[in-house]
Amino acid sequence: MKKNGFCKICLGFAAISLLVSCGRNEGNSSSESPSSSSNLSDSSLIDTSSETTSGELIMDYVYAHIGEETLNILLADNSSAQAFKELLASGDVVVDMHDYANFEKVGSLPTSLPRNDERIVTEPGDVILYQGNQITIYYDTNTWTFTRLGKVQGLNQNELISILGEGDVTVTFSLA
Repeated sequence: MKKNGFCKICLGFAAISLLVSCGRNEGNSSSESPSSSSNLSDSSLIDTSSETTSGELIMDYVYAHIGEETLNILLADNSSAQAFKELLASGDVVVDMHDYANFEKVGSLPTSLPRNDERIVTEPGDVILYQGNQITIYYDTNTWTFTRLGKVQGLNQNELISILGEGDVTVTFSLA
């Protein structure tokens, strides 16, 4: 009988503790929970680089022109992406890109950029710097040590495959 009463008391304390800790989150002024914020954006991408005088946020983008299509690329938050943007500030960069292993288009940049290599599992739309002087646009997945430059926005895998086409493609990277 004593054992049963002790168990009921322990369960009661556990239930009260659970209710109290759940109630604490209701008063939190933040509208995002830690788990929801991680789903909203990739932490390696620039959140927003600056504000206008009216307080409007400006995203840091570059563009890839392929035929009549334009890909909007949100830059990563690293020195490699900033160096790529600085390279484009001096003029458009035209890259002849070749298909590699049915998951990416890859081509040579006219100069080497700083590397911020890390082990990455790519996704369709990732724009990656490889070995400091190769730029790739992924339309499927791969795992390797790369430097993330950015991410194509607003296109799914099938749309990317359609735009990039089969075989070689010429891509013009620009600031506009």
